[in-house]
Amino acid sequence: MAYPTYAVSTELDAVNQILSSVGQAPVTTLNLQNPEVSIALNTLREVNKTTQAEGWTFNIERHYKLTADAVTFKIEYPSNALSIDTYKYQHFDDFNPVRRGGFLYDRNEHTYEWKDGTDPRVLTCDIIWYWEFSDVPPAVQAYITAKAAVLCAIRMIGDGNLSQLLQKTEFETKAAALEYETQQGDFSIFGWKDAEDYHNSYQPFAALQR
Repeated sequence: MAYPTYAVSTELDAVNQILSSVGQAPVTTLNLQNPEVSIALNTLREVNKTTQAEGWTFNIERHYKLTADAVTFKIEYPSNALSIDTYKYQHFDDFNPVRRGGFLYDRNEHTYEWKDGTDPRVLTCDIIWYWEFSDVPPAVQAYITAKAAVLCAIRMIGDGNLSQLLQKTEFETKAAALEYETQQGDFSIFGWKDAEDYHNSYQPFAALQR
């Protein structure tokens, strides 16, 4: 089955939306020699990264295995990982990983070596990944683009009134992005479904199972 390609938004699409928001003509290529294009693209990528760093259902991966090197016992920090933390229901407070020098460093033991005796250690982690703009869900893409347009209105033309007008679109797209998040995340006040302490409220049919 062939899928429509126009449903996929690219950085070029987003840059043209930003340019049109600040009264600039659209472009056909991302030519960084063009100052307006350069500012719009760099702002878009900056906002894309900071927005993804908040952690969304599409870029959070839980229970992800990271294995230490068999010789150095080091774990290379993935280049597109925005944050890594050990899965607390398996490792509890045994480790405190941070990124240092391109590797995972344990602040508890003050070491780069992840080993269990003489064996490389396997860490179960929760990771927030960074993905290219085209891989971001459309609702979040729209929010990122609108947010970048507000910044570009300040950086490119310094118009505070235009920035305030564009913020209305930013707030609307943020609401749509959060709506997408709640639908995809299936959140509950009792926790995540993949957590060991997740609690389902009482359901009458469950009494038959007892």
